[in-house]
Amino acid sequence: MNLLIRALLRTPGLSRLVGGRLVTLYVFGRKSKRRYAIPVVYLVQGDDLLIGTSSAWMHNPRTGEPVAIRLKGKLRQADIHISTQDTDVVSAYACMARANPTFAKFNKIRTDEDGEPDRHDLRLAWLSGARAIRLTPR
Repeated sequence: MNLLIRALLRTPGLSRLVGGRLVTLYVFGRKSKRRYAIPVVYLVQGDDLLIGTSSAWMHNPRTGEPVAIRLKGKLRQADIHISTQDTDVVSAYACMARANPTFAKFNKIRTDEDGEPDRHDLRLAWLSGARAIRLTPR
């Protein structure tokens, strides 16, 4: 599935349609030194892209090290900031859950009838290893 999504994100025209919520993040494995292309859901916040994940790949990039991204079909550099603190991650996940019900469902975050995420579920996501990543495209 990732292979298909990465191809769509590289295709002119289609990348604008598919890339409205997806960005490809290119990271290098710390041990393997292999380059990985990871499509991830993002939320726009001002000039930044906000990403939430608990996947193992998040251990490869480091705050302050630039990363390559493909945003709406264009390859760019971005500065990265990774948040691991409880309050930062819970706040970021709350924003993402409000804006994207699929993100909330995938991360097992219940929302009430007004779309407000459950605080206990947000904290459980953090306890399960969730991290918030802020990308600032150059």
